[in-house]
Amino acid sequence: MFEDLKDLPPDGLLQLIKLYRDDSNPQKIDLGVGVYRDADGGTPVFRAVKKAEHRLHEVQDSKSYLGPEGDHEFVAALRPYIFGKSDGYGARLNGVQTPGGTGAVRLACETLASAGAKKVLLGTPSWPNHGPIIQATGMEPVLFDHADIKTQTLDFGALIDAMKAADKGDIVLLHGCCHNPTGIDYSADQWGEIAQIVADRGLFPLIDLAYQGLGHGFEEDAEGLRKVIAAAPESMLAYSCDKNFGLYRERVGALYALSKTEAQAATLYSHLLSNARANWSMPPDHGAATVRVILSDDDFRAEWDAEVRDMRARLNRMRNALAEYQNVGNVDLAAVGRQNGLFSTLNLSKDQVMAMRGSHGIYMAASGRINVAGLNERNIPHFVEALRSIA
Repeated sequence: MFEDLKDLPPDGLLQLIKLYRDDSNPQKIDLGVGVYRDADGGTPVFRAVKKAEHRLHEVQDSKSYLGPEGDHEFVAALRPYIFGKSDGYGARLNGVQTPGGTGAVRLACETLASAGAKKVLLGTPSWPNHGPIIQATGMEPVLFDHADIKTQTLDFGALIDAMKAADKGDIVLLHGCCHNPTGIDYSADQWGEIAQIVADRGLFPLIDLAYQGLGHGFEEDAEGLRKVIAAAPESMLAYSCDKNFGLYRERVGALYALSKTEAQAATLYSHLLSNARANWSMPPDHGAATVRVILSDDDFRAEWDAEVRDMRARLNRMRNALAEYQNVGNVDLAAVGRQNGLFSTLNLSKDQVMAMRGSHGIYMAASGRINVAGLNERNIPHFVEALRSIA
């Protein structure tokens, strides 16, 4: 059965984790793994999560299956954060719980492919899993330049050209905020222009919202995507609770789908459930139940919101601290201060990335992507000196 299989290249992130773990350099810095870290390098459990889990322990009376749709109340509790307190979509908008944001993107692509979609406009660089998921579901990724890494600038014209060249019904995949891996987001005016072209060309928006709250705030991070969804009669949005609840290993996500009519929404919902059933049968409950408890309790919700604000403030401090160094060789650190979220991609060659690792114990993706949360006031000088040495 397996004799004709060929070796696949190892996953770069998993390799990076092992190399970092085995490195004895006391000054080593992990900027590769995409999780939030505090000033001490840890990824702590949120206080609000601990309290919600304690309440679940006290009151949960069953571990029986949920349906393929998952936790209804979890999906409903997230909705106003994403679409606004009074979104006006009513029963035209449905949602299902998924295993993480990855599961939401996969479910969206499978359902869109089964509905006849052929092409997905995808800005590069993007999250490495976007392309493989699109291809695995039988659709074609149509690539355009999201940003120029050398100049650290958004290539908005490439997006506009790609959208204007697309056919009616083509999918355009958009990062809702805190772009992974560049940190370069669209402005409010640019989101408005995107929304107008989506409406004019009859494109279908698929929005990946994995970092809400880590850019400028929950409302601010959703303003642009709300414009696009309001302009399109149909859309989908994949959501992740990994970062803004710190629930990485619990795999907590949701997929929301907006249809033209309530009747079409009911039909689409049946397809979402069928595809979910064939993929994972029932989603895991614990993480989603924890989010539901947090969002349904005023005290828990306030504490969670404060914790997210602290995360955002720390990310901004690290970005501003790097930005003070301005240009280091061919690396524009000033631009890092203008970007959002966990990630930035620096203008480094693969050889320079390897030199950072081999000579200085600084681990980052081969593309030059760094996780800003891996930095702190103590290790930033070491990081900058390492950049100077390889520039």
